[in-house]
Amino acid sequence: MSLRIVFMGTPDFAVASLRKLLEAGMDVVAVITAPDKPAGRGKKIQLSPVKQFAQQAGISTILQPANLKDPDFIQTLQNLQADLQIVVAFRMLPEIVWQMPPKGTVNLHASLLPNYRGAAPINWALINGEKETGVTTFFIEKEIDTGQILFREKVPITDDMDAGTLHDRLMLVGGDLLVTTIRSIETGNITPVEQDKLESTRKSAPKIFKDNCRIDWTKTAPEVHNFVRGLSPYPAAWTELSDNSQSISLKIFRTHIETEPLHFAPGQLITDHKTYLKITLTDGIISIEELQLAGKTRMTIVDFLRGFQNLNTYHLV
Repeated sequence: MSLRIVFMGTPDFAVASLRKLLEAGMDVVAVITAPDKPAGRGKKIQLSPVKQFAQQAGISTILQPANLKDPDFIQTLQNLQADLQIVVAFRMLPEIVWQMPPKGTVNLHASLLPNYRGAAPINWALINGEKETGVTTFFIEKEIDTGQILFREKVPITDDMDAGTLHDRLMLVGGDLLVTTIRSIETGNITPVEQDKLESTRKSAPKIFKDNCRIDWTKTAPEVHNFVRGLSPYPAAWTELSDNSQSISLKIFRTHIETEPLHFAPGQLITDHKTYLKITLTDGIISIEELQLAGKTRMTIVDFLRGFQNLNTYHLV
């Protein structure tokens, strides 16, 4: 007999998992997601991606509690009599919620736990220059991302990946891994493993804030390149240029490393004002391919240079 499942999630990353569960014929009796919120200049009410998909899929019970400890919400959750709860990219759950179903509450995490516990595992794997990451399903316990591991699936990180493309790859692999996990729970064919028993470098993945996204041009070329792709397209690495009278902020989305001989001191801007903008570092050159001026749209370096003719008066701040 199939398990009664309550699914919890909010962004697009969670939509892929919910879709996979429904395609596999699983009994999703309710979806829990973030409350609707006003967004944009017109303050139009915005539904979470998970709510939009759940409505389209015909799921009748969609709950959007502002407070996960609210007694009315807890009672509603209990009345659903779920056997299992699935959590993908959602808020931290209170103990009364994750302990409720008899089969437990399973979380999907975008790393190979116990490595990269935290809010931004995709970003940090790229920033740190990893060649491999993956997804993990585990039972939620009191300390965040520390519960018993059920399944892991490795995913190679290729040189052309940024945070956006890696996100999309892990999103799909994660949905398939959840289906495997749930079917194994249904049949009792699981062997949960304590994370302390697994070998790992145990790097962390803390939440990333704007101030952490500023590029440090004293780093090596590979470090800067990985930093940019690890934050692209969101929240985006940024830097400042100044001509001593004003400063401009640039988000940088795509770069490549050049290994041509250095004829300039580190920290210099090199450009032909038409096709390239390069920045010298201690061990190489970073060539900027895509960027964005504050208040403008993302553009290629060619488009940027076409509209920014006085770049030779600027320097890195």
